[in-house]
Amino acid sequence: MTGTGAELDVVDELMSDHREVASLLDRIGTTTDPAEKRDLADTAITELVRHAVAEEMYVYPAMRENLPDGEEVVEHDTEEHKELEQTMKELEGVDAEDPRFEQLVGELRSRLRHHVEDEETEQFPKLRVRLPLEKRVELREKVEKAKKAAPTRPHPGAPNTQLFHKLVGPGVGLVDRARDKLSGRS
Repeated sequence: MTGTGAELDVVDELMSDHREVASLLDRIGTTTDPAEKRDLADTAITELVRHAVAEEMYVYPAMRENLPDGEEVVEHDTEEHKELEQTMKELEGVDAEDPRFEQLVGELRSRLRHHVEDEETEQFPKLRVRLPLEKRVELREKVEKAKKAAPTRPHPGAPNTQLFHKLVGPGVGLVDRARDKLSGRS
């Protein structure tokens, strides 16, 4: 961690998101209540979708510009986001009492663990070296704002691009939040 308060940077924010989603997925295995499992899965999906959209809007362009292998790294990470989205979409449609539910939670956990390891051990340290603290703090603020308007459900058929997320994402997010409210999803 780089510090407290205003000194927290985008890497701190994203790593915190990683821990939160991993914790939610881990908690699914500690309960036998199907309703609680479903709620934990839905919350993990919501948080992971918002995280991924904000990353694609602001962090990936910064990585593309500032990392020596930025284009290749972003292409790889975007492909992993697509795989995560597909798994989340499948999980979203499976009842918590269905045996496939636990299988999909495990698959999501495994895919996420791999993605997080790449980011946290390779990409984020490089980003910290190549971007000054003030730019990383500015990116954190943009990411926080983007997560508030981002979709809350996976849309694997949608483009994973900065332009799409900036132009269409807020509308999709609004529709998702309306669906969440009507369906009782927290």
